[in-house]
Formats: sequence, structure tokens, C-alpha cells
Amino acid sequence: MARDVSDECVIVEQRPNIAIAAFVGVVAVLVAAFEFPPLLDYPNHYARMWLLAGGITEQPFQQIYAIDWSRTFTNAGIDLLAYYLGPLIGVSFLARILLFLAIVLPPLGAIALHRRLFQGAFYWQVAILYFAWCATLIGGFINFQIGLGMALFFATVDHALQPRNWTALFLWRIAAGLLLTIMHLFSLGFYIAILCGLELSSTLAALSSRDLVRRCARLSIGIFASVLPALWLFAYAPVLPNSGNAGFGAIWNNSPILILANFMSAIWTYASTVDVLLLIPLVLVCSNALRTRRLQVHRGLGVTVTGLLILSCVSPLHIMGTGWISWRFPIMAALGAMAMICPLPQLPRREALMLVAVLSCVVFGRTVWVGFNWWCGQADVANIRTVLTAIPKGSAILPMAHEHRDIHTGIEHRHFAWNEDTFRHLPTLAVPFAHSFVPTLFTAKGKQPLAVLPPWTDIAVPEGNLLSVSVLDCPDSVESFSAFAPYLINWRQRFDFVLVVNADLPDRYGEYSVPAGLKIISDTPFAKLYAIDKGFISSDGAASPKACPDPLA
Repeated sequence: MARDVSDECVIVEQRPNIAIAAFVGVVAVLVAAFEFPPLLDYPNHYARMWLLAGGITEQPFQQIYAIDWSRTFTNAGIDLLAYYLGPLIGVSFLARILLFLAIVLPPLGAIALHRRLFQGAFYWQVAILYFAWCATLIGGFINFQIGLGMALFFATVDHALQPRNWTALFLWRIAAGLLLTIMHLFSLGFYIAILCGLELSSTLAALSSRDLVRRCARLSIGIFASVLPALWLFAYAPVLPNSGNAGFGAIWNNSPILILANFMSAIWTYASTVDVLLLIPLVLVCSNALRTRRLQVHRGLGVTVTGLLILSCVSPLHIMGTGWISWRFPIMAALGAMAMICPLPQLPRREALMLVAVLSCVVFGRTVWVGFNWWCGQADVANIRTVLTAIPKGSAILPMAHEHRDIHTGIEHRHFAWNEDTFRHLPTLAVPFAHSFVPTLFTAKGKQPLAVLPPWTDIAVPEGNLLSVSVLDCPDSVESFSAFAPYLINWRQRFDFVLVVNADLPDRYGEYSVPAGLKIISDTPFAKLYAIDKGFISSDGAASPKACPDPLA
């Protein structure tokens, strides 16, 4: 018996690789199984990638779009890959590869950095996979997500090169800065933030007066090398993201509740209750490690994480025509925090098995939850694909929606953080699958190389939203909304069809009614296609049969 007790107390080697590999495999299966999962921006990116891969040469797009690489110097990673690799391997396969990388690269990059800092594999690295799913991923921020993973991997290589040749390190940082700038400018900022934490070292010894000046000089040189490519690219294409002439247009998280909700973006997927419940075991593991003094911390990265959390509080939610700016920093802080700590690095066999079992249940339970929502969303995608078959090539499609008042049970996949919808850009699939024009395809100057040609510029927006179909029945609302949706003016003459999504739920303004002069062409639960009678003349002065949406609400 004494021998058995002693065996139980022997410290065992932690081997998380099986769980990590299994997670990567499960993600690959999900991406292969679901072509268009409910990720907000993903269908819009797919449609643009299809055009860049050669679809722009097909009718009618030669007269609608043009490719101009001088329109942006950043946020162009997936566009470049679509342009050069898309014709070779197909956009469908390429899009799946990019989505797979957007999911797995951020946590795998954090795991690589963790192994470098703590010199080994630990079961805590399984917990890092929890943060593969976050609001920026569900929002379909593909360039941003891939950029986060690249920044973490590049920082790991940087840390390995630091004790060696300084010339090689300087050249490496130039190369890393170039790739990160092209992928997404925020990923370059994340990389520099990590470098700052690594330069401070794990014990903050760099803050001593003797080393501080020397390390600050080294860090300044490193930052200069990293931003040099960004400065060069900006000189080549001096454009900033502004969605046309939107100016700064800053919107702030100006209350404690909004700031707290902003922090939630690091974990938020389709239901915050599920996300928080599955986070609790990770918090308990850390609290146990802290209580038993079995928690190792890289204090230099702690400074980086603190800075990122401060930026989460003070950065605007929206600025320069770009939304959800403040969402970017919480997931950066979360990945940095997971890489900077190592709870329970030495465990006997029984505790080690319990730890890896708990962490695996959390990670795979969350992945199954996401996969379930992706499966639920396929019915909506099938409905979209069905109605698109009824559209003649070369048509102009006006996308609208039923804007429901409350979120119904059983459709969690249609919404994520702050009740943002995930179906907003599904109508843009009419570009590759119906060869038709949709006004909301991403063509923002400073962010995409795709430009709209006149006269289509009159009914196109660089980034668009879905409005309630009830707007079309309200002349005053059309005029008010036309400030950011100019295509609504004279919509009967400008478009051929109205595509209404989320149609199986009542619209908060008009239940299930549609404007007069529309004829149903294809009817499915989620999506309905109406042909526009261009000869229809509405009665002057007729009152709207429904409540009209308020653009300021």
C-alpha cells in the first residue's frame, strides 16, 4: 500500500498534445462540413474573394467592379491569397482553409509562446483553446483573427532569436512587420505589444535603473524595424480606412456597463450564458493554483495585458467607418493572459488526469456548442441558396430583413454578442451564386482592393447593414435612412428584386406584410424573393399601413 501511495505522489510529465491535436481535427471537420457557418462577415468576404479569384471577369461584373490594389495597404491578406491562389485551388477550398486558420491560429500561437516562455508542454495549454471562439471570430473578422495567430507565432520566433545575432533579429522583425501589416494593422500592434512584454522579461528585472535605458533602446530599435514596412506601404498607398468620406465618426463605450460588455467580446459566441458557465472551470483552476502557490507568471507580459485592458476601456467602439474597434483588444488581452501564466505546472498523476479531463470537457463542450449552432444555421443557408436559383443573371438585388423585437428560443445561431445578427451578409452570396449585384458588398477604401464603377456607385455602399423591409413602405424613413443607405432612393426603379431574410419571424413594424407592388417569386421560411413591379405607382399621400422605423432608434 505504501508503494501505491508513493506512486500517486510522483510528479508526472504533462502531455497536452493529444487534446490539442484532437481539437484541431474537430475544427477541421466542422469547417469541412459547413460551407457557410453563421459568422457575420464571412459570406461577404467569400463573395469578394470569388470576384478577386476571377469572377470579376464574368458578366455582368466587368461593368460593375474593378480591382485597385492602391486602395489599401493593410487588411488585404485574404484578398491577396484569393487573387493568387483562388484560381488555382478554388475559392470554396481556399475560404475553408482561411476560416480554419482564423479559428486555430490564435490559440495555437498562444500555446507556442507559452511553451517558449515556460520551457515545456503543460495541460494549461489545453485551456488556451477555449479562446478559439470569441466575438471577433463569430463576427467573421478573418484577417484580424489570422493576424492575431501570426503575431503570437512571430513573437515566439522573436523570443528565440533574441539571444542570437542582432542583425538577424532586426531583419526578422522587418519581415514580420511586413506580413502583419498586409494581413491586418491591429496584428502588427499586437506583435509590438508582445515584444514590449517580452523585453521586460519574466521578473520585471528590466525596470531596474541599470538595465532600463539599455532595454528601452533595444525596444525602440525593434519597434522601428517592425513599423518600417507599414510606413513604406502607407507611402505607396496613403489611404486610411474611412468607408468613403465618413471622417472620424467616433462612437464610444461611455458607461461601465458598455465597458464590461466590451470585455465580454473575448469569450462571447452565440449565448453568453454558455460561454460564462464554461469559463468558470478555468477561473477555478487559476484560483486553486494561486491559493496553493503553484502559479508561475511572466510579469513582463502582465504589463502588456494590462495595457491591452486599458485600451479596451478607452478605445472607441466605432471610428473612421470601421466598427467594433474596442472588440479587438479584449481577445488580445485574453490570449496574452493565457500565455503569461502557467497554473499547476507540476502535478501527481491523479491531479494531472483530473485537470486534463476538466479542461478537455470545457474546450470540447464549447466546440460542440458552436458546432451545434453551425448545424442549425445550415437551414437558413439552404433557404438562401434556393431563392438565389430563381434570380436571372445580371439582376440588381435589394437586401432587406424582418427586424424582430425579441430573440426567440431555438435561433441562437442568428445572433451573437449584444444581439448582433449573424445573417446580415448572407444576401451577398447572390454575387457568386446568382451573378447579380448586391449593394452591400465590402468595397471600403482603405480596407478592400475592390472598387465599384459608375453608375453602380450611386446604389452601392462600402459597408452596409440590413434594414427592416417596412422601411420601403415609409417615404419619410427612406429619406432618413438614405444618408447611409442611398440605394433606397427610387428603389423600385433601381432594383429588380427584393430579398427578405429572417422572414420566418414577424417584423417589429409590420408583422409579415410587404410593400405593395412586390410579387413573390420564391418562398422559403428564412428567405423570400420578391420581383419589383417597376410600373407600380403608389397613391400620393396614402398613410403607411404599419409603424415606420426610426433611424435614430
